[in-house]
Amino acid sequence: MSDERKTIGSGGKAGRGNRQTSPSAAARALAGAPAARKPVAKAKPKVTEPKPAATKAPAKKSPPKKAAPTKRPADKAAAPKPRLRAVTDEDAAAAAAAAAEEAARRTRTAGAAPLSAGIPIDEIVVAVIQAAQRVLGSDWEARVATLLATIRKRMSGDYEVDEFGFDPQITEVLTAAIEPLAEKWFRLEVRGVENIPAEGGALLVANHSGTVPIDGLITGYAVKKYAGRDLRPLGADLVFSLPFVGQIARKVGATLACTEDAERLLTTGELAGVWPEGFKGIGKPFAERYKLQRFGRGGFVSSAMRAQVPIVPVSIVGAEEIYPLVGNVPSLARLLGLPYLPITPFFPLLGPLGMIPLPSKWIIEFGEPIRTDAYDPESADDPMLLFNVTDQVRETIQQTLYGLLVDRGNAFF
Repeated sequence: MSDERKTIGSGGKAGRGNRQTSPSAAARALAGAPAARKPVAKAKPKVTEPKPAATKAPAKKSPPKKAAPTKRPADKAAAPKPRLRAVTDEDAAAAAAAAAEEAARRTRTAGAAPLSAGIPIDEIVVAVIQAAQRVLGSDWEARVATLLATIRKRMSGDYEVDEFGFDPQITEVLTAAIEPLAEKWFRLEVRGVENIPAEGGALLVANHSGTVPIDGLITGYAVKKYAGRDLRPLGADLVFSLPFVGQIARKVGATLACTEDAERLLTTGELAGVWPEGFKGIGKPFAERYKLQRFGRGGFVSSAMRAQVPIVPVSIVGAEEIYPLVGNVPSLARLLGLPYLPITPFFPLLGPLGMIPLPSKWIIEFGEPIRTDAYDPESADDPMLLFNVTDQVRETIQQTLYGLLVDRGNAFF
């Protein structure tokens, strides 16, 4: 046994083969590192801390520390009980009553409770009213009342439509909705309103531009706002083939741009509007802005002659700049069944934000009427006469556009 111990381990105690205070590497490997460190950490305070406590021996300071806990429970048992009763019974009720009084006083004096952000509700209401006045005008309350009355009539079924599907109440609502766009955003200026007949039929012929046919909506708004009459636009087949656009177009008075519908409107004393350039006008590049395209074969002149109504040339400046057309994708347009697929500086690059029209300054001028009652209705079959009158209308609009561009100056300022 003695020979085995000498060969296997050292001559010292088990776990202390190197005869030092720390365990050996073999002991730490067998017992584990955490278990070996704990005895060392506990051994140091036992050796070092008790010695200073014995040398200093603060005998006089220790009795007060032990005596303090014995006196404190006696004080606590005597004093705090009545104070807790007073706070829970009387002070809490008084504090609640005072808080209620303060809330009522603030409500009476301020008239409204402040929001969590610190802005009073009355100030927010005033700001909303001021914004409505700036956007809708000083008579915004009357406009809102009219809109609510129209909604009530629509819900009760108290409205009428004509044979073309025209709904005057929808036109009133659309006019009120377009007004901020026309007056505030486009800063519309209307000239020559006196050239629009106060009664009877007339054909308004205008230039077409803008990539999106917003000029038709603004022209209808100008006629309704400043002349007090409803404009009946003559639209292309594509307008009425679209699911949602076609229904709205019918309700605001639009109809198909064909000879039969145009003559029927004009002979019944309506104001009809036509844009002879069609999709070639609104889809032309920005480099060709305000250069009129062909006015077709004179079909609108034929309808005016047969109905014996005047032709009013309409010149529109400002629509060319709302969506500057810089490119087109013809193959994709044919695939979607569209006349063109526009590319502007902001669309499709910015997505839906690119569909916001730029705030260009608009001028609409209604020119002097061109009489057609000097010709017989049968003259509408003369192609040379139709060509001459069509060219006269086109040249009148083109020259007016040049003058309006000079008067307007910069398109955005």
